[in-house]
Amino acid sequence: MDPYGDEKLVELYDLDNPAGDDHAYFRSVADGLNARKIVDLGCGTGLLTRSLAMSGREVIGIDPSPTMLNYARRTASSVTWISGDARVIEPTGDVDLVVCTGNTLMHIADLAPTFATIAGALRRGGVLAFESRNPEARAWQSWTREASYGDRDTPVGHLTEWLDLIEVADGRVVFDAHNLYDDGRDDVYRNELYFRSIDQISAALKAAGFVVEVKAGWHGEQFGPSSRLMVFRAEKV
Repeated sequence: MDPYGDEKLVELYDLDNPAGDDHAYFRSVADGLNARKIVDLGCGTGLLTRSLAMSGREVIGIDPSPTMLNYARRTASSVTWISGDARVIEPTGDVDLVVCTGNTLMHIADLAPTFATIAGALRRGGVLAFESRNPEARAWQSWTREASYGDRDTPVGHLTEWLDLIEVADGRVVFDAHNLYDDGRDDVYRNELYFRSIDQISAALKAAGFVVEVKAGWHGEQFGPSSRLMVFRAEKV
């Protein structure tokens, strides 16, 4: 099932998730590597993906949501758009950079095969860059109706929105996102995220043949136990 099956909500995605310091960070990693081949895994609407594309650079955007990917395809012909997940990445050994933004990897239950596939695609010295939420910050505590309820006017009409926290167990967090239109239609999207510690993610990366650097933000902030974010830069050895 496509978790982003509503075309209207896909149109709002870039408005709700605009380019910011995160996109600037990933572009700087690409430029620092002089990357000629980049894979954006979980590219969504392609907002970052399009900005990575330039003359002399091959950019591949991969996403499992047909609705998201169809939207992305309409925005840029300079990117190769592929429907699927990490399993469609070819083990070419010539990719300079793989990026996974928007906490993409938190949707994956078992990171080991994904990291192994990415390692097979990267050249030696190539980089996997991504971010994940620090479980110690317990972000899910605000994913309740009481904490998230609100309404707004949008380009697709008036929306009332809230989150319902369904389950928290062993790092797995399940919640529903409600999108209520004025006509009474409530589009509900079930989300399942896996919160992992810095040690758990680093161990999985090292097992796949990476050396790991972790920061707490997009400007090189030092990571601490209470840091909200974990920004990983993993280099294939």
